[in-house]
Amino acid sequence: MTQNTSAWPAPAKLNLFLYITGQRHNGHHELQTLFQFLNYGDTLTITTNETGEITLSPDIHGIPVENNLIYRAIMALKIKTNTPQGAHIHLDKVLPMGGGLGGGSSNAATTLVALNHLWNVKLSTDELVNIGLTIGADVPVFIRGSTAFAESVGELLQPIYTEEKWYLVAKPDVSISTSQIFAHPNLTRNTPKRTLTLLLKKERLNDCEKIVRELFPEVDRAISWLVEYAPSRLTGTGACVFTEFDNETDACSTLNNLPDWLTGFIARGVNTSPLLTMLNKLKK
Repeated sequence: MTQNTSAWPAPAKLNLFLYITGQRHNGHHELQTLFQFLNYGDTLTITTNETGEITLSPDIHGIPVENNLIYRAIMALKIKTNTPQGAHIHLDKVLPMGGGLGGGSSNAATTLVALNHLWNVKLSTDELVNIGLTIGADVPVFIRGSTAFAESVGELLQPIYTEEKWYLVAKPDVSISTSQIFAHPNLTRNTPKRTLTLLLKKERLNDCEKIVRELFPEVDRAISWLVEYAPSRLTGTGACVFTEFDNETDACSTLNNLPDWLTGFIARGVNTSPLLTMLNKLKK
């Protein structure tokens, strides 16, 4: 029996801005957002097999395996390709759940991209994106792997180049459900659609931030603390907040001053995700 083991990155993302421009009849929200990848994230160690067996480790407390986004990605790929191959995937988790960093979506995307390569089932990027969209609205951007302006429910992506800044990402001791924020009656849902050119010139905001700060005083406190050092805001629907710096030294200096009620990390923004960088090297 042939087995091969390899480690694959599942990077974090930030929403440099996030505007909600409408809501569809099915409840899904229309948005405009700028996805920025970070050179920091989870790692999936994948061991393939020819028995067809699918196993995951470790167990995630409170989440049945059939609801695990990694498992859903595996099964969707197997159904699409009818491959008899299997895999064991071990997740080294560093991104906080409910933090707004896209960890679950990134895990699913890495699973699809890695197994498409390792199983040699030869799906195109567009085919992987179509599978990913059935798993989550943020999965496509992680599959494509380029910093991008996103519209619609997040699947219409326009790659762009951004200055690769340094970021301090901080998280208070709270986990936030995306569904809770998107279901809130007072959430802004009518921000006018604007061109990317105009959005890049304006102050960058997050329409979810007001509701999150009202519901979670810990997040309000975190932003209020960080803003003393540099402009700070929420990513996604929270709970993580971030501050942008021109250099690593200033970011690290602020990190060293974090109060004990906040945890955080420093990461570089990258225009090409670590996952796409790895895949491109493997294809050479």
